[in-house]
Amino acid sequence: MQPPAAHARHLPANEYRRVRWHNGGGWTREIHAEGRGGGGPGEDWDWRLSIAEITADGDFSRLAGVEREQVLLSGDGLQLRFDGNESGAHALLPPHGRLRFSGGRAAHCKLVGMRAEVFNLMWRPQAVAAQLWHRPLVGAMVVFVDPGTCWAAYLVAGQATVSGSVASPLRLAMGDTVLLGAGAQRCRHVLDGGGEVLLVRLEPAADAQ
Repeated sequence: MQPPAAHARHLPANEYRRVRWHNGGGWTREIHAEGRGGGGPGEDWDWRLSIAEITADGDFSRLAGVEREQVLLSGDGLQLRFDGNESGAHALLPPHGRLRFSGGRAAHCKLVGMRAEVFNLMWRPQAVAAQLWHRPLVGAMVVFVDPGTCWAAYLVAGQATVSGSVASPLRLAMGDTVLLGAGAQRCRHVLDGGGEVLLVRLEPAADAQ
């Protein structure tokens, strides 16, 4: 897993690639994917960030060997029902309901309203360990990144700047993402602003080190 070359890489929302689902039930805006094969939007990734725009009820694609976590960004919410689960549906409701589940399970999505947007984190646990936090951003937030580890910050709402690891501050608008890395030594990044942020930490799995 390679950290961002410049330690802080800005991914503007208007540059995300938008792709139609095969079943016609929505769109995916691809934020970033990275893997041993060089990353990118193909199948050879170890982890991937995206935003799903869900416009109709339907089945999710099954991804064997992949773990997933979803966070509701907008809309009235959705319900996920898994085959073989007798406890009923899992609801992702406003403001930011979330669920972690195995991508290999058969999952059916039912919208609560007309549409929903969800932040989608996917990773292969044999290669990567992943954690996700939803945090308010009030003033400065310091993120320390260790060598070999990558953090991603997705700005759910508001505005922010990123400093401490670049020559001039990076300015983030709502919907933008920044990837935070380190070189040979631990790196200190400062995320400063107002709003809400999703923080994702990605590090090599214990068996992959």
